[in-house]
Amino acid sequence: MSNTQPAGNERFAIRGPFITFNNNPFSVGDENALVHEPDGLIIINNGTIEYAGAYSGGASRLEGCEVKSFPNHLITPGFIDTHVHYPQLPIIGAYGAQLIDWLNTYTFVAEQRYDDLEYAGQVSRIFLDELAQNGTTTAAVYCTVHPNSVEAFFQEAHARRLRMIAGKMLMDRNAPEALQDTAQSGYDDSLALLQKWHEKGRLSYAITPRFAPTSTEAQLEAAGALWKAHPSAYMQTHVSENKDEVEWVKELFPDRANYIDVYAHYGLTGPRALFGHAIYLEETEWHHLAETDSSVIHCPTSNTFLGSGFFNFQRALQPESASLAVRTGLATDVGGGTSLCMLKSMGEAYKVGQLSGYSVSAAKAFYLATRGAAKALHLDNKIGSIEAGMEADLVVLNPASTPLLEFRTQYCNSIEELLFVQMTLADDRAIDTVYSAGRVIKGA
Repeated sequence: MSNTQPAGNERFAIRGPFITFNNNPFSVGDENALVHEPDGLIIINNGTIEYAGAYSGGASRLEGCEVKSFPNHLITPGFIDTHVHYPQLPIIGAYGAQLIDWLNTYTFVAEQRYDDLEYAGQVSRIFLDELAQNGTTTAAVYCTVHPNSVEAFFQEAHARRLRMIAGKMLMDRNAPEALQDTAQSGYDDSLALLQKWHEKGRLSYAITPRFAPTSTEAQLEAAGALWKAHPSAYMQTHVSENKDEVEWVKELFPDRANYIDVYAHYGLTGPRALFGHAIYLEETEWHHLAETDSSVIHCPTSNTFLGSGFFNFQRALQPESASLAVRTGLATDVGGGTSLCMLKSMGEAYKVGQLSGYSVSAAKAFYLATRGAAKALHLDNKIGSIEAGMEADLVVLNPASTPLLEFRTQYCNSIEELLFVQMTLADDRAIDTVYSAGRVIKGA
């Protein structure tokens, strides 16, 4: 067996310790959900996992198969960032007060450049490079109001054969004129982009009203009509991120019972609806999200950076009745968030949990960034797990990526402790190799 990595999508294998999940640790407990294979073998055939399990159980399949060994590493499913704004990369880390001020001061200014296809392409390339550097193999991405921002992103993602979700922002009020469309132009542009890119290769389109305050009733109605006509697409937006925002929505939509009811009224809740932040939800809103199989997305670094508030893990994932649990993903939200590293987002999710009375274990955090995120995207039949039949999106972590981590990992007595140390101390330097559908997108 050779230690060289074959090119292209032929059959090959990687050997090393791996983790994955066969269930939801929030509902069945960490020990019943986390799978750890100390000497694992993953055989990949044309971008799909053919075998995943113990090396001893799969060694007989290796005749003529080249193997890359990672004996001192840890292989995980590819990380999934379920809510991120690629056009905000140039303003990541910008000082800001709270959400609305931050949008007006930085975001709306930065987003006006994306009608320029060349500029949008440049940022798309840097953004996708950074995702690979951080082990993120799939993301649900917000573009800007400009169709060129979507064209550029999808062109680059398609060329790299990545599984990505993205869409054109819809905004026809309460934003600078240069960032506004109309209900009709937003519908027409979104439809054209959807027809061109949705389900092309590994791409999916997301109908993307920014949030209720920047869309008129006519635009939300048009968005709902578009989604009804193309239900296999996604719908992504923001909800209840900030207390002032929630009050603003009440003023703008006085006839609606609450924030989620605004979206529900226009047919914008249901499977593949992704609601970013979801901090200040009423119980009736949680009920509706659960009953309609909608998803919420937790953005911990953004919520702390902008002082927005704390996500309710208990209510989202461990309510009194299991039937009221809501699909939940983890996200970076850049540039409101401060890093594209999902390891950092896991660590910050733990801190948010601690401050709000819920302890997020390493198993739960890694679940939210892998299988849980895939479930939030209704893609858990394709990505998010290491098992036969899944797309081969994989991350190879180096647990000793820094001198401190090399020292610290000597004192880890369990896989859970090793994972927790990685999510609290590691960064992109821990990402050794990344595979997307069996192709190396970072590493040798």
